[in-house]
Amino acid sequence: MKLQACFLTMGLIWPATVAQAASELPSPYPYPDPAWSPYLVGVLIGILVLSTLALAGKKIGASSAYSDTAGIIGRLVAPNHIASLPYYQKSKPMIGWTLTIVLGAIVGSFIAAWTGGELTGTYFQDMWVARFGADSGLLRTLVALLGGALMAYGARMAGGRTSGHGISGTLQLAVSSWIAVICFFIGGIATALLMYRM
Repeated sequence: MKLQACFLTMGLIWPATVAQAASELPSPYPYPDPAWSPYLVGVLIGILVLSTLALAGKKIGASSAYSDTAGIIGRLVAPNHIASLPYYQKSKPMIGWTLTIVLGAIVGSFIAAWTGGELTGTYFQDMWVARFGADSGLLRTLVALLGGALMAYGARMAGGRTSGHGISGTLQLAVSSWIAVICFFIGGIATALLMYRM
């Protein structure tokens, strides 16, 4: 069953099985409405982006925080190797703007979950347990680590991710950012249709 669920997430099983698995998910979903208004959050994000552009001349972004973190850790373990890499010769690893944004996002998401009544203290969501079982902690950890690594790799290839392209880039009417955001939606819609509608 767990192997089938793994194939399900990759879209490698027949649509009928996908529909059956979707019908077995818990109902109703435990969070039918957002705890925080998306309109309020959208306005706050817009104010943040405009403020950072106007006051600090900085764009909201997060992907380079991962390379900064890797470089900082690398300098502790293998300083000569890090110093020899062209990327770190051009961009010195430091606790800078993007790393502060990521740390703030972690703290902010905790506060939002806490004040919104969504801080459950559990490692699994009901949807995860329905597909993979309650004893799948190792699988969840591996999937999270792999997903994070792929996201960081893709973000470096694309020159940004949802915060850089989807927020700052679209605000500045950058063509590449609008193309990236369109691709975000196409990928998300295609995955949702494959897993839940077909």
